[in-house]
Amino acid sequence: MTPAPSSRLPELVSRNAKSLLSSWLARQRASSAARLDLIGDGEIEDQSRRFLATVEAGLKSATFDDPASDAWTDARELLREISKSRAMQGFSPTETASFVFSLKQPLFDLVRRELASEPQQIADETWRISQVIDQLGLYTTETFQQTREEIIARQQQELLELSTPVVRLWNRVLALPLVGTLDSARTQVVMESLLERIVETGSEVAIIDITGVPTVDTLVAQHLLKTVAATRLMGADCIISGIRPQIAQTIVHLGVDLGAVITKATLADAFAVALKMTGAAVTSATA
Repeated sequence: MTPAPSSRLPELVSRNAKSLLSSWLARQRASSAARLDLIGDGEIEDQSRRFLATVEAGLKSATFDDPASDAWTDARELLREISKSRAMQGFSPTETASFVFSLKQPLFDLVRRELASEPQQIADETWRISQVIDQLGLYTTETFQQTREEIIARQQQELLELSTPVVRLWNRVLALPLVGTLDSARTQVVMESLLERIVETGSEVAIIDITGVPTVDTLVAQHLLKTVAATRLMGADCIISGIRPQIAQTIVHLGVDLGAVITKATLADAFAVALKMTGAAVTSATA
């Protein structure tokens, strides 16, 4: 964009920065979007002061009406920082964007007050204010959404890792109890967790317990076979436990070939087999 040479906005903001900040802060504090239950008043004031300083600097540039230009880099970086912070604090997208959009009215009031005798100039400056603030507000919303998506993705990954604990049952025997549905993403986490533990512990047998898996279809069976194959490549045998009657019927009906995979109805049965495979035995203590 090419700025109009006759614009008075940079000079007005620079000369009235203090009163503009005061008016903006008062408007924010009076709004429910401020969310003083999530953020302190001091932090709001600090963020507002810093942002207004970047706006003042941007307006002094040759491309002051183009917030996408290099002159507005500091403003965009600050808004990215504020958006990330508020996303983690629990603000909504609207509440976060309101931080920027609430600056519009104080700027409008400033222009009307200072240019009261110049109606055409007021209209021109009002349009410029809207262009700048709207673009900065949209940038804030986009950044907020990106941060929220990153947080959700990280939480999903953490939940996947928490839902696939690899337990050491005995010397050289691991167990991986699965609860919930198996999909491609979770299967990948399951394999990585299991293989890492096999290497760490030098285990020879891994028991995959599917008692908590609600249904087994062709896709789930394929995921299980991939995990078994990966385990064997690491030099460990694999046992699948938790094969309920319904699951057994489903596997047969689907024509899924589990090959040479050892399967057991319960984790206890699988553990007994695992002990024999490692040459261990459990005996009852006698008085």
